Amino acid sequence: MPLEPKLADLPRIRGALRFYQVASVITGVLLLLLCTEMILKYGFGLELELGGPQGFLAFVPIDTVTAVNLSTGILMVHGWFYVVYLFSDFRLWSLMRWPFTRFILIALGGIIPFLSFILEARIGREVRAYLDGREAKAAASSASAASPSAPDAATSTTDPVEAQQ
Repeated sequence: MPLEPKLADLPRIRGALRFYQVASVITGVLLLLLCTEMILKYGFGLELELGGPQGFLAFVPIDTVTAVNLSTGILMVHGWFYVVYLFSDFRLWSLMRWPFTRFILIALGGIIPFLSFILEARIGREVRAYLDGREAKAAASSASAASPSAPDAATSTTDPVEAQQ
């Protein structure tokens, strides 16, 4: 029997989902920038320089950067933000009580181009649907507890086809 999130954690899960979605989009954009930078560096022998003699922002040959090397900056920012992404992944994973393989799959979103965007949409839909269903179930059970004389639709044995006849 799979574990389910605690009812008290449902509001925290919504916050964790928002944090994960923001971190996922930022990490995905940084990963695409990093891939572009790697193609320019190893495919064309260019690095991105900020504020050098070539102008405010220019592509210069490798090892000729004299000002701020934005190629290295993109690499470092993505690396640090991937740590934030992993934290958001861990937070959502632990609150939802998913299996460890789900954590690994979501973690791959920060190192496989475009996967973070796909997972962000899929995980977001899945978690919101789960939360909406769980909250509706909790509301229905509290409503049936408040009025015990009302029949519960889930335990009713009447077939809807028979009720129409």
